[in-house]
Formats: sequence, structure tokens, C-alpha cells
Amino acid sequence: NIEIHKVPSAKSWINGEFSVKQIKAIKIEDLLGRSVIQLDEAKIKNELTNKVVLVTGAAGSIGSGMVSQIAKYQPEKIILLDYAESAMYDFVNELKSQNPNIPLEVVIGDIRNYDRMKRLFEVYKPHYILHAAAYKHVPLMEDNPSEAVLTNVCGTKNLVDLAVEFNAYKFVMISTDKAVNPTNVMGASKRIAEIYAQNKNSLGKTKFITTRFGNVLGSN
Repeated sequence: NIEIHKVPSAKSWINGEFSVKQIKAIKIEDLLGRSVIQLDEAKIKNELTNKVVLVTGAAGSIGSGMVSQIAKYQPEKIILLDYAESAMYDFVNELKSQNPNIPLEVVIGDIRNYDRMKRLFEVYKPHYILHAAAYKHVPLMEDNPSEAVLTNVCGTKNLVDLAVEFNAYKFVMISTDKAVNPTNVMGASKRIAEIYAQNKNSLGKTKFITTRFGNVLGSN
């Protein structure tokens, strides 16, 4: 039952004395060890407003977080793609209870199924793809390497190829810090996917961007 608060460094004490007023509650930002990154809200709004945005892995920790944030920029439509039926059902109900007017299309499907993904692109023609669908648990992928390759590599390849074919404006691949000099199957599969996606920038059509996440607070 101990409460933890923070106090400023001794250098900032008033006249060398510590005041009770200087005791403050701890915020999550205090644990970063760096300055908080301020997003360029105006730029994001300019890019996403009235655009069709596809989020893969939309029912997962990262995907659902992105969907919730994208919604406030008034996109034309957000396409939620995942193969996890129950997780998607729960997330969509939660989302609609908070914002009943959010323009959603829910697609249950597997990124490994090329025909299903092509049909999705044909129908919705997304301007932006935020690709968070992946197998991510390191020990499980060590025991099931073929599944890591089929989803993380082949599934990503399907989406990358279709983004180019359908002239998507931007493709953001959510990768992992495990892809840095990978020492495990999961990290290696994500690194291969990164290389494939980044290589498509040479075509000069869709912009491919990779961002690597470490461990994320509140994620699965």
C-alpha cells in the first residue's frame, strides 16, 4: 500500500529547500527516458481526411489502437481486416458504442489468402494501408516456423503487391525490434517482409514505410 510520487532534482528546490507543493503524481511520460514525441496533427489530418484507410490486424493490440486514433481524423472509411472473429466482434461493438457514426467496413479474412485480399482491394481501393497483421510471439514461431513465413512473409507480400497494383498512396508496415539482426524465426520473417516492402519504393508508386515497435504498454 505504498504510494509512489516524484520529486524534482535537488537543483530545482526553492532556495535549497524542498516544498510539499513540488511532490507530483507520476505520469506515464515520466518513464520514457526521453522527450515526448509530438505528432504533427495537422499533417495527419491533411493526409487521412476523406481517405479510405485499411488496417490489417485491426482487432489486435496495435491495430485496434491505430483504428481508434484514425477515427478522429474523419476518414472516408476505415477497413478493419482481421481473421480473429471473436476479437473483431468485441472490438467493433466497443468502437460503435463510443462513436456510432464511425465509417467502418469489417472484413474477416486472412492476409495469406491472395484472392480474398485482391477482392478487398478491388472493392474498397484503399489509399492507405497500415499493416499490423502478423504472428509475433517469439517462442511459438520457433516451434512453428512455416506459419511465421506464410503469414509474416507471404501475407505481407500479398498486401505489398496489391498496394502497388491498385496504386495505394502509402503503405506503413508495422514491424518489430526483433527484426534488427534477427536471431529468431519471428524476427527473421519480419525482416524479410521489411526488405520486400522497402524494395518496392524503387517503383516510384506507393510509398513504403517501416516502423519497428518494441514492447508496447497495454498490448497482448
